[in-house]
Amino acid sequence: MNQISTHDPLKELLNEFREEKFITTLTSKQKLTLLKMLRKNRLTFAIGEEKLGKIRGHDIELYLDVERPYPPMLRRPPLPASLETRKEIENISIDS
Repeated sequence: MNQISTHDPLKELLNEFREEKFITTLTSKQKLTLLKMLRKNRLTFAIGEEKLGKIRGHDIELYLDVERPYPPMLRRPPLPASLETRKEIENISIDS
């Protein structure tokens, strides 16, 4: 006897997203677009039946140090604006 599958990957993704907080900042249209993209590329974001983002063996630990003394990359001054950029800024300032 053949059974009709009621497996709906989009519903599964919606159920997974109900647990996530970031989804509340998106509009309904944005959520649908995101869910379609995730569904299409599910193997990129999950392995097998695991929840999205639960990819074993690729765990990394991030340490963000913003305490003093600052790491070398945070201590650097901003790069100076190019001559063209400074001229554009001057033109905008004059026009205002």
